[in-house]
Amino acid sequence: MEICSKCLKNLLIQMLAYLFVIKTTTAGSNFTVKPCSELLMGQFWCNDPEIDIETQQAKGCKRETRTVAVPCMPAPEITCLNEQRNEMTFNGTEVGFYKEVPCKWTNGYHFETALLLSIFLGVFGIDRFYLGYPAIGLLKFSTLGFFFLGQLVDVLLIAIQVVKPSDGSDYVIDHYGAGLIRIVMDNDTYIKPEDYS
Repeated sequence: MEICSKCLKNLLIQMLAYLFVIKTTTAGSNFTVKPCSELLMGQFWCNDPEIDIETQQAKGCKRETRTVAVPCMPAPEITCLNEQRNEMTFNGTEVGFYKEVPCKWTNGYHFETALLLSIFLGVFGIDRFYLGYPAIGLLKFSTLGFFFLGQLVDVLLIAIQVVKPSDGSDYVIDHYGAGLIRIVMDNDTYIKPEDYS
């Protein structure tokens, strides 16, 4: 009986010591490791998307979302959960996650071609046929470009890229070319306070 009570006493002391060690080691760590995709700006950097030579836009741009995935690397000594949900401390060169960035989806319609067709053959509606608007092209052809006034309007609309291809794609323009970017304000827009110095 006495051996059993000694065993129980030792077992109880070991369990209390174990619980004390667990309590003291977890008390100092009040953080949880987050996924790498939730890192703040400055804690990671992303590669630029690979540019397709033919379309001059990002390779793999998705038509539905108009985004492309680019690899992002957490900064050195950052610990986070990678894509496989494994906790890792990164060295600055390892891919931690992939981020979706906006891109322009193109379908082979060149901006220069559309503009030149509008200038020289717009009176016959060839520019609208090229962009996939056969009804407007036929109407322009029948009325000599709406008596030349429609041709002038179409040249301006194509030049400022209001009229785009009928399939919803963007023009093929040099990646660093004359593409227009519409600036919009939405819920993600940061407005600098007036008293900010």
